[in-house]
Amino acid sequence: MERMDKGLAFMLRYENVAWYENGEVRILDRRIYPRKVEFVTCRNHHEVTQAIKDMVTQSAGPYTAAAMGMALAAYECKDKSEAEQIGYLTEAAYTISHARPTTVQRMTLITGGCLDAAKKAIAAGEDVSEKIVEHTIEANNLRYKKINLIAEHLVDMFPQNGTVMTQCFGETIVGMMLKAARERGNNVRIFCPETRPYFQGARLTATVCHEMGFDTTVITDNMPAFVMKKENVDVFTSAADVICMDGHVVNKVGTYQIAIAAKYTGIPYFVTGAPDRGHTTIDTVKIEMRDPDFVLQAMGVKTAADGLKGYYPAFDITPPELVSGVVTDTGIYTPYDLESYFKKGTMGEFEMIL
Repeated sequence: MERMDKGLAFMLRYENVAWYENGEVRILDRRIYPRKVEFVTCRNHHEVTQAIKDMVTQSAGPYTAAAMGMALAAYECKDKSEAEQIGYLTEAAYTISHARPTTVQRMTLITGGCLDAAKKAIAAGEDVSEKIVEHTIEANNLRYKKINLIAEHLVDMFPQNGTVMTQCFGETIVGMMLKAARERGNNVRIFCPETRPYFQGARLTATVCHEMGFDTTVITDNMPAFVMKKENVDVFTSAADVICMDGHVVNKVGTYQIAIAAKYTGIPYFVTGAPDRGHTTIDTVKIEMRDPDFVLQAMGVKTAADGLKGYYPAFDITPPELVSGVVTDTGIYTPYDLESYFKKGTMGEFEMIL
């Protein structure tokens, strides 16, 4: 089976995201990458769920980790009866999919697809874990192909040798957009806000951009507006954890303020991904609040005085009036008419892989 991760940076290759083998799931620890390259080993699906909660993997990484966690759950229950296996895997699917509240819908699609693959394997008397892994590779291939199409449309918006600002770590779209730009000979400059408190922009996005041969600069989270004007940024782009049908974009906290700066400066903001039909309005999204003490430190070093309080929403909400376009595999849509995407008979990024 041809794999769509060929030619991408180290951390975007399937085995280096999350991988099941011999009763274990290995997940690249993105909390410390790239200064250290270490994998967290999970020996049951509850440990996979906890790893996702603990941000061992982030961006789209949890979707692959969730699928591999289902393969591990199948291994855990392999000696049970068919009915008991299905019951066990159904519970595991719920547990894993609810690891983080904001992405429950997408995670449910992932684990649901694995559950369907498991049921078929159980009925056929096949190795269930193996079939879930095969399903996951096929699903990732389909998703990567879809994102490759998104990347082509996004790079159409990049001026030749222009300047692009990113936000957080968009996972596959980062690698695919750079691959598309490289194939066109478009040597864009990249500015990556660091994305506190986990520094995904500085550690993950910047590493992928640099590894793929692009001029990459890391900036702090309070610099985007100045950099946009001073460095003549042409485009601001991000992925999204949720793209509501009403045009609201839920993404890593900080996206909203960069979108405001982009709008004021006259720079277009393009968000990438398929709209989420399960989120008709922004009211359906629950914003995850994480440990507030985490903002009082930086990479394990305490930065604030004892007794101070922190505040840590994992995501924020960008309204449609700040979004220039939603870049999908079938083209670029106004955030005010996302239903047109589905009128073409297309499926969402995670629906298509079931």
